[in-house]
Amino acid sequence: MIEIAWIFPRHLNTYGDAGNIAALRYRCDARGLAHRVHRVEPGDPFPAATLVFIGGGQDRCQTAAAGALLALREPLRAAIEAGCVVLGVCAGYQFLGHHYELPDGTRVPGLGCLDVTTTAGPDRLVGKVTVAPHPDLHVGAPLVGFENHSGRTVLGAGPDLRPLGRVVRGHGNNGRDGLEGAFQGTVFGSYLHGPLLPNNPQFCDLLLRLARRRDGRDDPLPPLDDAVETRAAAAYLEQAP
Repeated sequence: MIEIAWIFPRHLNTYGDAGNIAALRYRCDARGLAHRVHRVEPGDPFPAATLVFIGGGQDRCQTAAAGALLALREPLRAAIEAGCVVLGVCAGYQFLGHHYELPDGTRVPGLGCLDVTTTAGPDRLVGKVTVAPHPDLHVGAPLVGFENHSGRTVLGAGPDLRPLGRVVRGHGNNGRDGLEGAFQGTVFGSYLHGPLLPNNPQFCDLLLRLARRRDGRDDPLPPLDDAVETRAAAAYLEQAP
C-alpha cells in the first residue's frame, strides 16, 4: 500500500499543485497499485506515510502554515530515515530547507530535510522552465514546467545533495547558478509548477518506485501509454520562451 500524505492542501495548493496528487493516484490506479491519500491539515497528526507531498502557496499562506508545519518536523524526519519519499514544490521546497530569510532579515526556520537555504529576492522569477535532469535520476526526458517565485534558493555543500538538473530555459533556483531543484536521498524539491508530475510522468514514476521500495517492493512498474503526455511535452519544448 502506498500511503500518500498531502500536507496542508488548504494552505499550500497553488498553480494547480493538486494535480500532483491526481497524477500519483492516476498512475497507481492504472497499474492496480493499492494506495491511499491522507489530507493532513494544521494540527493533524502525521500519518504513517510512504510518500509525502508539500505544495506551493502564496506568501501569506506560507507564513500562516509555517508554525504548524514545523510541528511535523520530527515525525517527518523520522519517516525519511525509514525511507519515506518526500516532494516539495515551490514553498514546499523552501520549507524542506534550513531556513527562508525574509526581506527584513528575519529567518523563518525550515524542516532541515534538504541542505538548501532560501532568501527573498527583490523581484519574482517567472516563466516556462526546461531542465536537463541530473543523470542520477534516470528519468531520461527533460523536465518541464513553469516557475513563479521570489525566493532565491542556494544548495549547500553536502556530499549527498544534488540539483534536479541544469536549466535549459528559465531561471531555476536563483537565476544565477543555472541549477533547478535539489534532491538528497529520497527527498526532492523543485520550483516547477504546471503541475510538475502530470507534465513529467517519468519523474512521477520515479517517486512511486521509491515509495514501493520503502515497502520492500523493487519490481519494475508496468509501463503505461504516455503518448498524450509525450506529445504535450514535445509541444512545450517547441514553444518559444
